[in-house]
Amino acid sequence: MHVGKGVWGQILNLSPNRWRTGVLLLLASLLLAGCGYRFAGEEESVAPAFRTVFVDTFTNKTGEAYAESIFRSAFISRFVQEGRFKLARSRGEADLICRGTVRSLQSAPLAYKATNLSAEDRITVTLEISFDERESGRVIWAEGSFVGTGDYPVTTAGVTESSRRNALVKLANDSAERAYRLMMSGF
Repeated sequence: MHVGKGVWGQILNLSPNRWRTGVLLLLASLLLAGCGYRFAGEEESVAPAFRTVFVDTFTNKTGEAYAESIFRSAFISRFVQEGRFKLARSRGEADLICRGTVRSLQSAPLAYKATNLSAEDRITVTLEISFDERESGRVIWAEGSFVGTGDYPVTTAGVTESSRRNALVKLANDSAERAYRLMMSGF
């Protein structure tokens, strides 16, 4: 019996390096198979019978003009883009209702120039979002403190405002995409 292989190594006639690699691969596959995680999108938490959604007017509790419209438009676009639901023209025609509130919107410096002026800012939004069955009122998914961030460069006054606006639109789209995935997966 060879000292470095052990009994199983001899039975399988493997070198010590191949034996270790085989054992590690076997352990890794057993761990992954039994961990309970699944790939996102594998299963929806929303019954297939629900086919229409209405994205209600969002509430804006910030000082940012039109923030509610920007985020509502992003959610409408996400539902259209995904194609799982048809948009209803009114609450009464919908199977499901998506509601939201823009609770806070803050900008803070992220990076500084050598002159101690801001070179890049980060915008942070906190949303309250719910996805409900219209008739029963049952909440399918809700999050009271849904947080997202976006960064934008700080240059001159007009350019910075345009960059901030673009960052806000991108932040709204990213938030809608992330929320949609969570709504559909039931997390």
